[in-house]
Amino acid sequence: MSDQTTISVDTLIDARWVVPVEPERQILSHHSLVVDAGRIVAILPSAEAHSRYTALRHFRLDDHVLIPGLVNLHSHAPMSLLRGVADDLPLMDWLNQHIWPAEAKFVSPEFVHDGTLLACAEMIRGGVTCFNDMYFFPRAAAQAALVAGMRAAIGMIALDFPTSYAADADDYLGKGLEFRDEFMDEPLISTCLAPHAPYTVGDQTFAAILTYAEQLNLNIHVHLHETEDEIVQGQAQYHQRPLQRLRNLGLLGPNLIAVHAVHLSEEEIGVLAAQGCHVAHCPTSNLKLASGIAPVTAMLRLGINVGLGTDGAASNNRLDLLGEMRLAALLAKGVSGDASALPAHQALQMATLNGARALGLDADIGSLLPGKAADIVALDLSGLETAPCYDVISHLVYAAGRENVSHVWVNGELLLDERRLTTLDSRNLAAKAAFWQKKISQG
Repeated sequence: MSDQTTISVDTLIDARWVVPVEPERQILSHHSLVVDAGRIVAILPSAEAHSRYTALRHFRLDDHVLIPGLVNLHSHAPMSLLRGVADDLPLMDWLNQHIWPAEAKFVSPEFVHDGTLLACAEMIRGGVTCFNDMYFFPRAAAQAALVAGMRAAIGMIALDFPTSYAADADDYLGKGLEFRDEFMDEPLISTCLAPHAPYTVGDQTFAAILTYAEQLNLNIHVHLHETEDEIVQGQAQYHQRPLQRLRNLGLLGPNLIAVHAVHLSEEEIGVLAAQGCHVAHCPTSNLKLASGIAPVTAMLRLGINVGLGTDGAASNNRLDLLGEMRLAALLAKGVSGDASALPAHQALQMATLNGARALGLDADIGSLLPGKAADIVALDLSGLETAPCYDVISHLVYAAGRENVSHVWVNGELLLDERRLTTLDSRNLAAKAAFWQKKISQG
């Protein structure tokens, strides 16, 4: 076929392997992704792709695997600026004695913008193309995500106490909805309601959140059953466990993303499954804060859609979803005593398609299929640390790490090129981090 009869497209990516996630466990060898106008046009054997298409940009990744962009289902991106500020403490001491006082003093639109930029750089370098965030000043976070070129689901946070961002619950929700209206037409930005937790949000506020969620078809993103202390507090104040309280208030359903979900009875796992709720599993944060280990194998067995999150860098201290994927798989095996629990292909799905499904974005992202958005990650497996490679999906979960991520595209735009950030200036971000470290250290 001559060049005159080929179809011109934006990008052609040749790879040693393509793991599309859909269909499950599929591995395509020596295939190419054809990308045009931000979408995947075709996935073909490389020889066929070359005969049918010519591209403005052609990437030959002979030792690489292409996967869908990773979806970080729970983060507090601006808290990158609080990385390591208070370590080795249980959750409530960590929050009450250190994090909340620091936030009261320093959180501002500038803090959120700079912290989100820093988080975006780390996540891009780790293959994350979409993150679900919960923090103050959502407008500043969305603006930073757009500068980075990332896809973001930005939470409209709600609390029942004042902060530098809002005075009361009505103020939080009002500002959140104004933010939503402002960014409604941004293709990379979606929004969700983000009541912090049952111990910081009252029944009246939850009722308002439910009304908005139903009227505007929004997800509800909430910390739930993270610690045993949270459950004890809930029973003392409301005479019921927090999950039951949310159920009685009508909040459980297919638009609920329950973050952590560590301390659940068998009955409660059944309730989440029956209601079609999603879970954001954050294994590293839960271990570091000694919150516990979520019963993920039981959730998956009942068909609950479980995605992976990092939580914030102040409680992790990495925004490394590839690391979360490996840890989730290993914990599931260790806790269950079953080496076949949470196999590699399922861990990869949790980090991609399951997160997209929880956010209602799975028609666009989470797998590599023609017609979907070109959110793509390439990992270089040419190093000795990943040789030999018998099963590339196994390698993605158990052998590779974020240091292997070489290229990242979001909506067809290249954000990482041979480990180099293309939309963000590393030296500028380092200077911003140093500025905030000095300011926060001086108190």
